[in-house]
Amino acid sequence: FSGAVATGAFVYGAVYERNAFTLRTFTVPVLPRGSGPFTILHLSDAHMMPGQSRKQAWLRGLAELEPDLIVNTGDNLAHLDAVPALLDSFGELLDVPGVFVFGSNDYFTPTFKNPAAYLFAHSGGARTREADLPWRDLRDAFTGEGWHDLSNQHARFTVNGLDLAFAGVDDPHLGYDDLAAVEGPAAADADLAIGVAHAPYLRVLDAFNRDGYPLILAGHTHGGQVAVPGYGALVTNCDLDRERAKGLHQHRTPGKAASWMHVSAGLGTSPYAPMRFACRPEASLLTLTEIDSFGS
Repeated sequence: FSGAVATGAFVYGAVYERNAFTLRTFTVPVLPRGSGPFTILHLSDAHMMPGQSRKQAWLRGLAELEPDLIVNTGDNLAHLDAVPALLDSFGELLDVPGVFVFGSNDYFTPTFKNPAAYLFAHSGGARTREADLPWRDLRDAFTGEGWHDLSNQHARFTVNGLDLAFAGVDDPHLGYDDLAAVEGPAAADADLAIGVAHAPYLRVLDAFNRDGYPLILAGHTHGGQVAVPGYGALVTNCDLDRERAKGLHQHRTPGKAASWMHVSAGLGTSPYAPMRFACRPEASLLTLTEIDSFGS
C-alpha cells in the first residue's frame, strides 16, 4: 500500500503539479505617501527547455497583467538551445521596464544530483567546469530590450513617475556575489530602493537590510520543490530557514528596520528532478502600496 501511495504522489508531482502554473499575489507597503499602487511581476527559476510548450504559453499570458516592472531573479535556462524559447515566452513582457540577475542555471547545464543530498547540505559553491550555457547571449538579449543587469551592480531609473534605485549581486549560490561592489546606504532620495539576488543567502539578505533596502527579491529555493502539508518546505538549498522558503516575509538585522523580502518558488525544475509536490510552480505579482496602507 505504501508503495502505491508513493508512486501516486510521484506521478501527481511529475505529471500534474509541475505544470500547474499559478500566479501568486501580494501587497507590500513600501511606497512613500502620495504614491499610487505600483506592480512588480517577479519571475524566477524558469529552467526553460525548448519543448516546454505549456510553460511557454503560460508565461506569454502574463503580459495581460500589464505590470509596471519586471524583476527576473535568474535560473532561466536548462538547455543549451533554450534562449530563443525563453525570449519568445517572455514576449511582450520584454517591452516592460525590467532588471535581472543570473543564477547557476544561466551559466551551467544541469547535471544529475542525488535528491536526498539536499536534505543534508545545500549544493552551493563554485563549479570546477567552464560555464557552458549561452548566458552572454541571454544577457545581451535582455539588455538589448532595455532591462538592467544587476550582477554586482547598481541601477537607477524612473518608471511611471516612481524613482527606483537597485542593488544586485551575481549568484550567491556559486559564490559569485561581490557585496563590496554594491555596499553602502541605499539611495535615501529615491522613492524606493530594491535589493535583488538569485539565491537568498543570509549574508546577502543581511547586507541589503543593513544598507537600508526596504524590499529584497530572490528566487532559487523552488519553495523547497517538495513540501509536506502542515510542515512546509523540507529544504531551501541555501542557509535560509525553510519557514521562509517562499512568499513574503520580513528580514531584520540587529538595530535595523525590517526589510520586506519576497522569495519566489519559481516556475520550473531541473530536468533531472521533474516534479513538485505541495509547491506549485509560480510567478508573483507584487502590488506596492504606501507604507501605512498594509491590510487596508
